[in-house]
Amino acid sequence: MLALIVLISVPGVGHAGVISGDVNGDGKVSIDDVTTLINYLLTKDASQIVLENADVESDGRISIDDVTGLINQLLTQNNNPQPDEGDWVDLGLPSGTIWATRNVGASAPGDYGDYFAWGETAPKDYYDWSTYKWCNGSYTTMTKYCTNSRYGYHGFADNKTELDPSDDAACAHYPGGRMPSMEQIEELCNSCTWQWTLRNDVGGELVTGPNGNTMFLPAAGFFWLESLGLVGSEGYYWSRTLSPNYPKDACELYFYLGHWGRWDYGGRDVGRTVRAVRVS
Repeated sequence: MLALIVLISVPGVGHAGVISGDVNGDGKVSIDDVTTLINYLLTKDASQIVLENADVESDGRISIDDVTGLINQLLTQNNNPQPDEGDWVDLGLPSGTIWATRNVGASAPGDYGDYFAWGETAPKDYYDWSTYKWCNGSYTTMTKYCTNSRYGYHGFADNKTELDPSDDAACAHYPGGRMPSMEQIEELCNSCTWQWTLRNDVGGELVTGPNGNTMFLPAAGFFWLESLGLVGSEGYYWSRTLSPNYPKDACELYFYLGHWGRWDYGGRDVGRTVRAVRVS
């Protein structure tokens, strides 16, 4: 078995930024990066890689798991529209967080995109606890991300409060991105100005950052059971953070007609939209 290595900085290895999966530092993620990563694991020669970009699983180490994650990332890229430089906007936020300009699964900023249950990486046709991946049929039978044994299957609790990258819909479909944390949503709400507007007849919020740059968040509603609700009048965007009080819920960005964004909690089994972030 290949040995694990802690992620460290290596003198003489240049990079243009953290781009998860761009192991050879050429500004793109391709099959060449898989080869480079395997060579590094076999030889431990770091002269040809960007270590910051090689931790694909974001677990603080470089291992064979990152090779698997990189291959999965490339397979996903082949089946989904890929972001380009115009798909990220710097709003001038204090934390350096950069937001995507369109929802995961959307082909344009005004499109609703796909809907995901919290911790699932694929959209589906029916949303409730009976189809939710991380429970055994109800909100009192959680099998992952549970901080209270009363909600866990047979008393299960793992005390995980943030999504693993492998369960993050933004990681799966938006290379280089993650679902925002609750703190990043709070920052977006508190540091920006919000204005309800229409874009190509789609209602939503125009969010203006401290530096004057903007992004549009369509009011995509939510997906429950077999149908969409409140499309065009309310927006619900998942964070990667579990509710601190009730593990059946997760934190989300919420807004509706005439009212700017705020963070709230929602049932993990409901389908909601996702907007990716990354840190400058």
